[in-house]
Amino acid sequence: VPLLRLDFATLYNKYIGETEKNLRQALQTAEVMSPCVLWIDEIEKGIAQGNSDDGVSQRILGTLLTWMAENDNKVFIVATANDIESLPPELMRKGRIDEIFFVDLPQQDVRSEIFSIHLRRRNQSPAAFDLEALADASSGFSGAEIEQVIVSALYTAQSTQEKINTGILLAEIEKTQPLSIVMAEKMEYLRNWATDRTVPA
Repeated sequence: VPLLRLDFATLYNKYIGETEKNLRQALQTAEVMSPCVLWIDEIEKGIAQGNSDDGVSQRILGTLLTWMAENDNKVFIVATANDIESLPPELMRKGRIDEIFFVDLPQQDVRSEIFSIHLRRRNQSPAAFDLEALADASSGFSGAEIEQVIVSALYTAQSTQEKINTGILLAEIEKTQPLSIVMAEKMEYLRNWATDRTVPA
C-alpha cells in the first residue's frame, strides 16, 4: 500500500484561495492512488486553533473535514502532532480521528535499533559499535536526538581525522541535553494528559 506524506508547509500560498486549492489537489492525488495511507505530518501546523493567518487555517480545516466526510475512496489517514491540545475539537471526534495513540520516548532496545538504523544510513557498520552502551547512555533521547548525536560525532571524527567509534558517540551523548531534560515539566504534563485519553502505541 503506498504511503503518501502531506506537509502543510508546502501547501501555503500568499494568494487567497490557493492554499485550499493546493490541499484539494493533494487529496485528489491520494484518491487516485487509493488504496493508500495518507500521512499528515505535524498536522497542528496547518490547522491549529488561534493562528493569526487571515483565516487560512480555518479554511484548510473546513476543506479537510469536508473531504473526510465525502470521500469514499480507501484513503487511510494517519496524522502526527507534537501539540495535540492545539487541534480543534471538531477534528478530534470519533468518525474523523478514530484513535489517538501516544508515542513516548524510545525504550533501551528501541534506542539501540535507532542507532543501528542511522549508522547504516551513514555507511557505518553497527557491529563495530557498542550499541548496548550507546542505548544505555542515551536514556531520555528521542529518535531525532539520537540521529543528531551520530551526525555530530561524524563531524567530530572528521575534524580530528579519526574514525567514528563508540567513544566519540558517548562523548556527544554526554554533551547533549535532550528535550526530556530541557522541557521535563512539559514532558511530564504530556504523559499525564495522555494517560486516560490515548491508546499506548
